[in-house]
Amino acid sequence: MRALTWHGKHDVRIETVDDPEILNPRDAIIKISSTAICGSDLHLYDGYIPTMQAGDILGHEFMGEVVEVGAGSTLRKGQRVVVPFTIACGNCYHCGKQQYSACDNGNPTDNQDIAQTLYGHPMSGLFGYSHMTGGYAGGQAEFVRVPFSDVGPIVVPDGVEDDRVLFLSDILPTGWQAAEYAQIEPGDTVAVWGCGPVGLFSVQSAFLMGAERVIAIDHFPHRLELAKRFGAETINFEESQTYEALMEMTGGIGPDACIDAVGLEAHGFFVDNIIDQIKASTFLGTDRTHSIRQAIIACRKGGRVSMPAVYGGFVDKFPLGAFMEKGLTLRTGQTHVQRYLPALLNAIMEGKIDTTFLISHRLPLEQAPEGYRMFHDKQDEVTKVVLKPGLDRSAA
Repeated sequence: MRALTWHGKHDVRIETVDDPEILNPRDAIIKISSTAICGSDLHLYDGYIPTMQAGDILGHEFMGEVVEVGAGSTLRKGQRVVVPFTIACGNCYHCGKQQYSACDNGNPTDNQDIAQTLYGHPMSGLFGYSHMTGGYAGGQAEFVRVPFSDVGPIVVPDGVEDDRVLFLSDILPTGWQAAEYAQIEPGDTVAVWGCGPVGLFSVQSAFLMGAERVIAIDHFPHRLELAKRFGAETINFEESQTYEALMEMTGGIGPDACIDAVGLEAHGFFVDNIIDQIKASTFLGTDRTHSIRQAIIACRKGGRVSMPAVYGGFVDKFPLGAFMEKGLTLRTGQTHVQRYLPALLNAIMEGKIDTTFLISHRLPLEQAPEGYRMFHDKQDEVTKVVLKPGLDRSAA
């Protein structure tokens, strides 16, 4: 089959690789109909995530048709399914608490040592996202093996276009969980750092959960315009001082809740961010954490901070004093996708949530390397790239 493989920083290639096979009775093989490039994939593209190996197949946002099942799978051939990016067994202690991204069995034991050392506990398995998270082949391919297929995938009703439901795989439930973790109450003012896909779904989710005002912060004009579609007020951090603007907009109180949807590759010419970039370039640090620092400083006393954004390592200059003295609450983590799928699918079917606005480009799988370059270099123009195996170049 054809698949997108990783070979180093800014080096991804379409290659012919072996077809996936059933390895466990609970496995299923999915023929991919749509797969997307995620902002988190850019962390791999930029070489920030350790334990990648040459030839690894990328991609964790995908859906398609069931073409083969193991004896223990509950899926049937011919069904269309969306697959969560988190790999969960459904039976362990954490899955019993619906903490699917903390599953103890989704990550093979021979891949757990690095995460155990870095984080104190091994991470769950993730599709196409390094050997620290299981070394699973991803879905930017023609076919993919799905472990624990009786737990993860959700069956899509007949006649529903891929574009409407593809993002159930990751970014829609991630934005929803981010808003849920912000503990939004009616009348709240919520500030969202980053108007990428997760940030935009966080904006939409915050309003659905009862926020009175949502303030979206970014520097890409097109992404800020997308946030305005849902009723958000906006701050362009290249034109305004974010903290000062937030204080003015909230009467000096600060937002009730802050959501960091930026993560370890924060943009902007800020003193702390420049220092972080220098440290990263000289291997003295990993993450650029300006946005979470700013969210903590700006959040009102007694407020809540939600952090769906990806961070990978150790950080300094963390405003722990402000966090403690202001009595803030922080919630974070990889998304428990399986927990949210039924309700979010219903919301899509009822027209309460729109996902199609986000797609800016559709490309054949064979043009995936070009899609990565576009998404990386033109983030104001490129909001989401969907790859279609078998799509003719002239139809893209």
